[in-house]
Amino acid sequence: MSEMIGNPGQQRTELSGKWGWFVALGIALIVLGVIAWIDVVAVTLAGTIFVGAMLLVGGVFQIIHGFMMRGWQSLLLSLLCGAFSIIAGLLIMSEPLKGALVLTILVVAALVVGGIIRIVIGFRHREMPSWGWLVASGIISLVVAALLYASLPWSGLWVLGTLIAVELLVQGVSWLSFGLALRKAG
Repeated sequence: MSEMIGNPGQQRTELSGKWGWFVALGIALIVLGVIAWIDVVAVTLAGTIFVGAMLLVGGVFQIIHGFMMRGWQSLLLSLLCGAFSIIAGLLIMSEPLKGALVLTILVVAALVVGGIIRIVIGFRHREMPSWGWLVASGIISLVVAALLYASLPWSGLWVLGTLIAVELLVQGVSWLSFGLALRKAG
């Protein structure tokens, strides 16, 4: 930990010798992103099953935690939440197509909420020079949400996989760029 707190110039020098690892990470993530992009439906289904498994595991741990805290006033609520997570996880894993549809609806809801919030913030800060960008990004989120909602249930087949592919590609490009910048700095 003390290594990370040290002099930023010293850290850059030490990291510049390891630039190849960052480049390798970036290339690996870009390759995975391209593979994910090729078959977004399979990645959507795999991602949905993963989300279901995490809900299942989280629910089991919540129930175990509940039983370990027997005198707790919220024991019943904790057990109910754990049971709900287990049931949701099992349902999503047993019906990944329907689970992907539910997750897509959650993405639509998040886009709507985030878009409205950015529009409100933008209009509240009209004195700022870039307030229009906030409003524009909020409007774009609302348009994307409307398009996804209008294309349901089909958008449920590709949304999660596309988001995963884009995330892998963006991470890959950023780590690759970071590694190449370290190489130049060294």
